[in-house]
Amino acid sequence: MNEHGKINYVEFPASDLAATKLFFEAAFNWTFVDYGPEYTAFSDEGLDGGFYQSELSATQDNGSALIVFYSSRLEETRSIVEKAGGRIVKNIFSFPGGRRFHFVEPSGNEFAVWSETDA
Repeated sequence: MNEHGKINYVEFPASDLAATKLFFEAAFNWTFVDYGPEYTAFSDEGLDGGFYQSELSATQDNGSALIVFYSSRLEETRSIVEKAGGRIVKNIFSFPGGRRFHFVEPSGNEFAVWSETDA
């Protein structure tokens, strides 16, 4: 539901739209709708958004916001991310309230996955 003043959509750059789509389909079961050769959109993934053709990437090192997924099975999710072609850039570590890891997908965008401490 769209609400005034609330975050509604997010967009990411992608140097290889096809590889990025394949990664998210394999790792998280996402589906996409293409809007021409340089844009693809996803929905119903917690927040709707899309990927646009660009040689840039979104990482914490270059000041980008970090999108964090939730997992009730952190080690299993890390394995799935790796098998789908993601590269782990920060292995599982603890923080107050949980544990998480960071990965980059084939176009170089950084994401994280977290779980509660006892999960």
